[in-house]
Parts: sequence; structure tokens; C-alpha cells
Amino acid sequence: MSEVESERGSGTVLAVGLGMVVVMVMALLLLLAQASAAASKAAAAADLAALAAADALRGVSAGEPCFVAAEVAARHKATLVSCTEGGDQSVEVSTELAAGPLLGVATGRARAGPPP
Repeated sequence: MSEVESERGSGTVLAVGLGMVVVMVMALLLLLAQASAAASKAAAAADLAALAAADALRGVSAGEPCFVAAEVAARHKATLVSCTEGGDQSVEVSTELAAGPLLGVATGRARAGPPP
């Protein structure tokens, strides 16, 4: 048996191995993109909830500030974790959003009101 015949099929094994590496890298990039999107959605929900709560605190809109913040967060499929009203007519909120079975929970924090 010659040396060339003993290496027959090694290119196929190499191609399959490289294909698996490419598939794994693409899967990791997809998970990273999904985590980034979830974090962005959680942050946007926190921003909007804080703005709505600050408006309610200042009397611009009706309602109790933290209740309004919870409603706004829920509209964006997030859960209001904490809501703190400041004495300077500011509101700080924290939200959570389910990011998926592999990624867990994405969180967002925001403050709205007059400048500190």
C-alpha cells in the first residue's frame, strides 16, 4: 500500500471538522446577538418606565409613579424589579426581561427627572 492511499479520506475529515467549527462559532455569535438584543430591550423598558413614572410624580400625567412604571414595563414584556422615588422629583427604576432559556434574565436600570 502506498503512502498516498493511506491518507485517502483525510480531506473529508478535515472539511467536516472545519464545518463543525464554523457551525459552533455561528451558534455562539447568535447567542451573543440574542443577549445583546435582550439587554437593549430591558434597558429601553427601564428608560420608558422611568420617564413615565417621573411624569406621574411631577403631575404631568395621572397615576401613582411606581404603578405607572410597572404598567409601562409590562407593556414592553419586562418586569419592574424596583422603583424608588427621589425627593428631587426623580425616579429610579430597575427592570428584568426573560432573555431565553440559555441566557437567563436581562436587566435594565434608568433614572428620570431633573438633572442631579
